[in-house]
Amino acid sequence: MVVISIRHERRGMSLETMEPTPTWDAEAHAETVDVLEQLDDLTFKIWGADWCKDCRAELPDFAAALDAAGVDEDRIEQYEVDRDKNGPLTEEYEVELIATIVVERDGGEIARFEEEEPVPAAIYLADQLRESELAH
Repeated sequence: MVVISIRHERRGMSLETMEPTPTWDAEAHAETVDVLEQLDDLTFKIWGADWCKDCRAELPDFAAALDAAGVDEDRIEQYEVDRDKNGPLTEEYEVELIATIVVERDGGEIARFEEEEPVPAAIYLADQLRESELAH
C-alpha cells in the first residue's frame, strides 16, 4: 500500500483508478501502444472517480497503456468528479459520463472516449488517433 501511495505522489496522480493494471499486456496491444508512443505532442484529460465502477473497470488498463507508451506524467491531467458528475472543467468539456477521456493537441480536442463506447479506452482512442493522423 505504501508503494502505491508513493507512486501516486511521484506521478502526480489523483485517482487511484489511474494506477496501471500490472497484468495489462503491452505486447498483446502493440498497435495501441505504438500509436500512443508516436504521438508525443498530445495531452490526455481524464475525468473519473474512484467510487465509479465504470472507471474502476476502464481506467487502470488505460493507465497501463499510457505507461507502456512512456507518456510523460505532465501530459496526463486527471479530474475527479462527484456522484453528480460535477468537477473541474466538466461544463467546459461537456462531461456527462465517466470515465471520459479527451485527447488534445495544442488545446484543441482531437479524440474523445466516453464510458459507453463498445471497446476499451486505449484501443478506442488509438483507433481515433490513427484515423485522424492519417487524414493529415
